[in-house]
Amino acid sequence: MEMRLTDILSKPLTSKFEQVEGFLNNTKLKCGRQKKIKAGKIALNYFCRNCDIDITFVSDEELFCIGINERLVSIDCVLTCPRCGEVIPVWFLVESKSDIYSQAPDIRVLKRTERLTQNVLLGRGKYDDFSELLEKADRAYRDELGAGAIVYLRKVLERITFQTAEAIDIETKNKNGKHRPFKEILVKVDKECSIIPKEFSENGYKLFSELSEIVHSNGDDELLGLKRYDALQRLVIGVLDNVKNNNEMMAAIGNLGWNEEGNAME
Repeated sequence: MEMRLTDILSKPLTSKFEQVEGFLNNTKLKCGRQKKIKAGKIALNYFCRNCDIDITFVSDEELFCIGINERLVSIDCVLTCPRCGEVIPVWFLVESKSDIYSQAPDIRVLKRTERLTQNVLLGRGKYDDFSELLEKADRAYRDELGAGAIVYLRKVLERITFQTAEAIDIETKNKNGKHRPFKEILVKVDKECSIIPKEFSENGYKLFSELSEIVHSNGDDELLGLKRYDALQRLVIGVLDNVKNNNEMMAAIGNLGWNEEGNAME
């Protein structure tokens, strides 16, 4: 059974094309022309501050489709929190392998943009506040902003490492009150708690050095950031998983506040 357009729009972004039921009724949509379409409801998860939970925001069945060319359209909609009625506008850029107005086009979402409000944030998900930083890293990567994506990953790694260090009483400052180098703290925490995943046990510190070099570059390492993103993302998520799976460590961190800001170091 073919999926509907909204099934794809409700999923995480991927480079894979998937076939859907035609949604333009075999009619070409000229550049700049708008058409109302019915292709189901879009459902995406966000954190609603009014409700204080991750919750699925849902669109109406009528969506607005704007033509760009024979293979590209934009989809505009408004998503609503089912509990409190808070709304956010969302825009999608949708690409087809061939004619997008065909009976069963193969499509993918090239870009999704939300206009978040002070009451709606990206979903907390599995990693609480870290989820928002991970999502921002993914978005920067999809927009081919390699250095920007790495900045977010580094921030996550620094924050969780310092939280863990404080939880297990590893000193993060010198006698003069200045912060110790982050790599020094990472080495000590890993020695005590083995937070670096086994996959990276031999080159975890080398990867961190690459991460730092990309962050402090003058923009010349965008391509390197894109190339190394997958490995660095696995490293960071692996560290988060190792911390969350250690009940004793999480209990100690919980007393400090898992969601509090860490002391990110240079």
